[in-house]
Amino acid sequence: MSAVAWIAVVSLVAWVWLLLGQGFFWWTGQRLPGRAEPAHWPSVAIVVPARDEADMLPVSLPSLMAQDYPGHAEIFLVDDCSEDGTGDLARELSVRCAGLPVTVVSPGEPQPGWTGKLWAVRHGIALARSRGPEYLLLTDADIAHEPDSLRELVAAACSGGFDLVSQMARLRVESVWERLVVPAFVYFFSQLYPFRWVNRAGSRTAAAAGGCVLLRTDAAVRARVPESIRQAVIDDVSLARAVQRSGGRIWLGLADRVDSVRPYPRLADLWRMVSRSAYAQLRHHPLVLLGTVLGLAAVYLAPPVTLVAGLIAGDAPAAWAGGAAWTVMAGTYLPMLGYYRQSWWLAPLLPFTALLYLLMTVDSAVQHYRGRGAAWKGRTYARPEAAPDQ
Repeated sequence: MSAVAWIAVVSLVAWVWLLLGQGFFWWTGQRLPGRAEPAHWPSVAIVVPARDEADMLPVSLPSLMAQDYPGHAEIFLVDDCSEDGTGDLARELSVRCAGLPVTVVSPGEPQPGWTGKLWAVRHGIALARSRGPEYLLLTDADIAHEPDSLRELVAAACSGGFDLVSQMARLRVESVWERLVVPAFVYFFSQLYPFRWVNRAGSRTAAAAGGCVLLRTDAAVRARVPESIRQAVIDDVSLARAVQRSGGRIWLGLADRVDSVRPYPRLADLWRMVSRSAYAQLRHHPLVLLGTVLGLAAVYLAPPVTLVAGLIAGDAPAAWAGGAAWTVMAGTYLPMLGYYRQSWWLAPLLPFTALLYLLMTVDSAVQHYRGRGAAWKGRTYARPEAAPDQ
């Protein structure tokens, strides 16, 4: 066979393995596990770090205040040095809207060695623990919850004996670029951290989705959260690893009633979202970056390229293997498109989306070596960690 045909065959073999051997990552059936109402509803403190979130709070904060929760719950919003009036708006909303009580605090700039979000989370957790809650709900200021969200999370944690229950909020998909890029973002995340593996007892795979994490307070203490992960930019994965390594049980799935309200209308917005932490996920290692680029090219770009090359050159094995690999790839993407209520015709475009992610990852490395590190909302972390081992 020709070299092109061999590349196509290797890609096809890789996709067959991904289809069957990577924890069925492509299947979207991991939702909140079976649950029953506990005899006693534990107390919950909801911690919301917020930096320049005045545009998001009018939707997200009232949704938290409106939680229909049978036990005691209260909200601690931590204003992380916002410049758009986030703290004042939160106080106004806490008075204007009925529901759970809200406490707004402003801890000041983070100390050296801390990322801004985790510095805010630290102060929120410290304040919350003074009230003695049995659980902490860590959620972002751009996340809106349906009224029964907290009730369902707590019931799942109590029924399953989980120390951490996390749901990946359904991201917004309205603009053309959001439809092209956002479902793939969740698809790639689940490929890297198959939810079935995360949820399996005794598994060594750990991950969480930072927008919605219900955490048992004593598990947080045991895992020394957030101090043990204070430098992490990819804080959700770091949090899950810390809890798992301290003996806690974790669960991760897709959300049905938890939504991100943050818009990413332009490609530039999505580019910043991905590139700010992509190289940190690779632990800032050039060889890992090279392997990632080559792997993405072989798995995602090779199928359409070898199909077209085979058709042009009359190379039947290359065209057949490339077409088969592309078909399997598109087929694994269909469930995620269905979850996001998007048209099936986006599935064959996955190689193009993968090319965008490849370029975003390379750009993340370039920014790192330029000394810009992970930049987010006016802060730059020159050398952040992805998910610390200790």
